[in-house]
Amino acid sequence: MKKRFGRGILLRPIAAVLIAGAVAAAASTIGTNPLAETLTRNRIALLPHRERSAWIEYLEHSQWQRQADKDFFQAELKRAGIEKPVDPPHGFSSRSIPLDRTASWYAGADALHIADVIVSFQTPAGGWGKNLEMSKESRRPGVKFGPNNLSRLLAPGDFDTPLEPEWNYIGTIDNDATTTQMNYLARVIAAMGAGDSAAYRAAFLHGMEYLFAAQYPNGGWPQVWPLEGSYHDAITYNDDAMTQVVELMRKTADGHDEFSFVPKDVRSRAAASFARGIRCILASQIVVNGKPTVWPQQADTLTLKPVSGRNYEPPAQCASESAALLLLLMNDLPHPTAAEQRAIRAAAAWFKKTAIYGQRWERAPQGPQFVPTPGAGPIWARYYQTGTDLPIFGDRDKSIHDNVSELSRERRFGYSWYSADSQRALDRFDKWSAEHPESK
Repeated sequence: MKKRFGRGILLRPIAAVLIAGAVAAAASTIGTNPLAETLTRNRIALLPHRERSAWIEYLEHSQWQRQADKDFFQAELKRAGIEKPVDPPHGFSSRSIPLDRTASWYAGADALHIADVIVSFQTPAGGWGKNLEMSKESRRPGVKFGPNNLSRLLAPGDFDTPLEPEWNYIGTIDNDATTTQMNYLARVIAAMGAGDSAAYRAAFLHGMEYLFAAQYPNGGWPQVWPLEGSYHDAITYNDDAMTQVVELMRKTADGHDEFSFVPKDVRSRAAASFARGIRCILASQIVVNGKPTVWPQQADTLTLKPVSGRNYEPPAQCASESAALLLLLMNDLPHPTAAEQRAIRAAAAWFKKTAIYGQRWERAPQGPQFVPTPGAGPIWARYYQTGTDLPIFGDRDKSIHDNVSELSRERRFGYSWYSADSQRALDRFDKWSAEHPESK
């Protein structure tokens, strides 16, 4: 008998004896990862009639904006007489854009240089590309809005194959992009004061318009906007992408500290956007036998069901991103509704149920492995099969396994399959549950 897993994928139930309640003794290839669906007019046509117009308007706006961004760049090339665009420096936003300096530092020359680079790389739509080094040169005509983000390991039919290789991740919330730039600009604006920060304030507010436009009618955010297709269209919790956007909306709506410069009307829109985002998070919580559990790494744009990401990222319960979502709900909802409290308690219960004790996950020459260690833990797998709560693992050939040792060497070493990070959410839950006692 087979068990249906996610959307369109069939998996055999995992029949295995568990070590410490989590490690499968018998292993096998248990399924194949399916491609996530692109948002299309045909899919929208299947929605109830009252919902279609908002989605059609969204899709048309995305298509228009994508073309407008490309037209802007082509016109720039023509004006400058440039035939071949130039790739900008590759880097990581979270490393080249510091968010942990003293308040006074953000008014200094080094900080303003980074702010100028940030403004120069803002796309016409108002977002930023990912993996940009933002401490070096400002963008000049002919330099692309994003570096080469193509996977080095693309194979025919790879889920990561871009719609247009030369226009890839141009405007995204992936890898901390856009939210990092906006949080940084807010710090610079606060340090400089209103009189000297006009360009930075304009860039921040343009970024807000970008995020408002990118939000789906159901409250979620895609990984890439304007839309790029495939799994990039999915509501993306991966790498805390949407979590960071929702958090930014909350801070903007509150208007405290470095966000005090934000106009009242923008703050009101941010508050409404935050509320829609929270509703989407609750609606996409995975339910098993009538009980909420945690969240997937990506949720389908329209159905909110778990979907795949890259070849090795299955539609499953995802511990790491769920821990971040749980923290968001506990920290950003001072007066949670009954539904929000149920969602929080259910997620915390799932983490307690799936915690692995007595095992240490460590690197070894042949690949990361478990080492039995009395008193160790808790740790969690990255992915769990919905319905069994057993760990599963994906490989680049789209195969899904119930034993990490079966993966190719590249994937065994190239992904964080187990982590202790989720404990932070349970630690916070202990305090949260004392602050919000469950009614009997």
